[in-house]
Amino acid sequence: MKKFFTKEVLIAITVIISAGLLYWGINYLKGVNLFTPTNYYKVKYEQVNGLKVSAPVTINGFQVGLVSDILYDYENNGGLVVELSLDDKLKLPEGTEALIATDMLGTSTVVLELGKNDGAYYKVGDIIPGVVQGGLLDNVSKDLMPSLAVMLPKIDSILTSLNTVLANPALNESVTRLNKITSNLENMTTQLNVALSSNVPAVMNNANDITTDLKKVAENLSALTNELNDSTMTSVNAIAENLNSITTKMNSKDSSLGLLLNDNRLYNNADQTILSLDSLFKDIKANPKRYINVKVF
Repeated sequence: MKKFFTKEVLIAITVIISAGLLYWGINYLKGVNLFTPTNYYKVKYEQVNGLKVSAPVTINGFQVGLVSDILYDYENNGGLVVELSLDDKLKLPEGTEALIATDMLGTSTVVLELGKNDGAYYKVGDIIPGVVQGGLLDNVSKDLMPSLAVMLPKIDSILTSLNTVLANPALNESVTRLNKITSNLENMTTQLNVALSSNVPAVMNNANDITTDLKKVAENLSALTNELNDSTMTSVNAIAENLNSITTKMNSKDSSLGLLLNDNRLYNNADQTILSLDSLFKDIKANPKRYINVKVF
């Protein structure tokens, strides 16, 4: 009796198992789990914007399946048919749309926008309406290109004016003059540094000498002021003493001036004398012949 598990049979079984494991491994790497039951739906697009097989299918950011295949619609001579492998527990209400969204890195995914749940659902294998959302570059192109079209003539005009200005000989002359002015400023700065390094120390020394002299003058003035203050105060004191002595003598009745100032009789006598003189002058004025005799020869 021949053995059933011959070497050739074992090799064949090994090859089959290896092929199965390889197929399962490839699909697993693509995100396809052969042991998870799934439902298949189809979506028709005019373009897929770089959508690839095994791209994720999401609802509200949660992955519910993946793209299992992308085929060209040869029967209708146009369009692309994308096959979606979705979780068998997921039911798609009628009106659901499959939106292709492209992120900033250019990766495209399928986003399911569920329709209203009114009790009607798509059957497995039905065709779901597809919508292609413009990517970031498409939006930029749509928004930017009209603005660029408007700006290009202005930019061309600006460049023309700029070329005219640059070609003007006056600009070159101005640049040359500016270079000369800069060179002169550098020379002046160098000369100023030399002057400051040579003359400023001498000026500072002179200023120090002058300050020293002024200090000596101030000291001399201070000494002179002190001397003047001393002599002045001595003179003032002497004058005050003399005035005090004179005042004392004027108040004393022993002196003539004191008697004149303090004796009432002397004042009365002087007053009577003045009255008598006044009467005499009046009488002379009234009777001049009584006092003056004029003889003519």
